[in-house]
Amino acid sequence: MFVSGLLTLALAAIPSAFAQTDFTAAHNVTPITGTWSSGSKQVVTGKFANPSNLSFNYPPTTGVCFSFAEDGWYEVARYRFNSNGSKPQCITGVLNWHHGQYQLLDNGSIVLIPNGDGYQQIQDPCAAETNFIENYNDTELYDHWQIVQDQDAGPTLELFNFDGSPVAPLYQIYNPPNMLPTTKLRNVSVAADVQSLLAMNNAGARSWSPADVMALLSSVFAVGVGSLVL
Repeated sequence: MFVSGLLTLALAAIPSAFAQTDFTAAHNVTPITGTWSSGSKQVVTGKFANPSNLSFNYPPTTGVCFSFAEDGWYEVARYRFNSNGSKPQCITGVLNWHHGQYQLLDNGSIVLIPNGDGYQQIQDPCAAETNFIENYNDTELYDHWQIVQDQDAGPTLELFNFDGSPVAPLYQIYNPPNMLPTTKLRNVSVAADVQSLLAMNNAGARSWSPADVMALLSSVFAVGVGSLVL
């Protein structure tokens, strides 16, 4: 899913494809503009992240959310667990947020070019550093996409990563999209002491021990496996 940041300048030079691309019927069930969320639809852009103080509003379940605006801006929110096959108790939690500009390319791909103020929080109960925040500004490439009409859920966005693997089905929950302001929301020109910010902002916020992670996963599975697959 991730393309090296070195490609950002090259990708930015590609002409916008909004006007000239002749998409197939699979892309035209409804426009891609709007907010699309997976699973139980609890992860929602616009209220997931607080970039000004590098914090997150924890959703009750995991998931992923994409928002696309008519003016070419996007926003992504992710909340997921990464399993550890050799140490089942050492499950890593990741909260990820970024926004920027997207391009719909003639070959059917989507490129997300970040605005430079994205970040993510990683919690690993078994690591030496169990809880930290870092910048996240990777350019992302999605190989292809389509919108289908689900009989029960309505318009459903299907995205495919750069290697062809599918993202979980995304269901339209807002149109127009629910997004944070489309401008740079924090200054990252000077390195911030994110550990100090983490201690300040997340004092009393969720922290995961191995037992906490296993308990939380049990409740997530009860809600539904679909909300775990991103």
